[in-house]
This record gives sequence, structure tokens and C-alpha cells, in this order.
Amino acid sequence: MSDRSLAEVLSLPVRLNGIVLGRPVDALVDRDDDRVIGFEVLCGDGSRRFLPLAVARIERGEIAVDSALPLIDEDGAEFYRRRTRRLRELGLREPLLRRDGLIHDDSGPAVPANR
Repeated sequence: MSDRSLAEVLSLPVRLNGIVLGRPVDALVDRDDDRVIGFEVLCGDGSRRFLPLAVARIERGEIAVDSALPLIDEDGAEFYRRRTRRLRELGLREPLLRRDGLIHDDSGPAVPANR
């Protein structure tokens, strides 16, 4: 994966073997190094779950997973929400996602809102 627009990534369905499990509604970003930790996903059953970036493959037309098990339920997702920032809190106009998970825009690395 080369640098991808996070707006584009957030528009992709999360799929398991072609079956849509849900859609990302936000990216959760590490508080210290502007790295995407994972995605908050609105699933087909109406629940919100956390999908760690480490177990997802961002491909053409989808965010692919090999199992539904890494989708962490609401209770577990709250753990990540408390320890991260939401993408919109960074205040970037057009954030890009690097292969290593770091976020940047055309002007360089993201500057966190809380620094």
C-alpha cells in the first residue's frame, strides 16, 4: 500500500472473503505519534466495533480482514477510544495514511491538537 487518502480509506467497506462486515466511521490515532491504531467500524448489526490496523489489509476497494474475530466489541473498543484521538481532532485538511500507519498531509507530519 502506498500513501492513501484517509478520506478514501474511510469510505471503503470492511470485508471478510467478499462479505461486507461494516464500514469505518472514524480512524483512531495514537496520542503520541500520529499513527493510526485502527478504525471504529459500524457493523451490519448496528453495533460499533474497533478494528486494529495491524490485522487489516487496505486494498483496492476494501479493507480486508481474514477473520471477524479481530473486530473488538463495544466494551473493548472503549479501551482504545480512551487512549487515542479521533482523526478529526488532528485538524488536517487532507490527511494521508502511510504504509506504516503514520498520518501526514502535504505540509508534513500531523501536528496533534493537544500539543
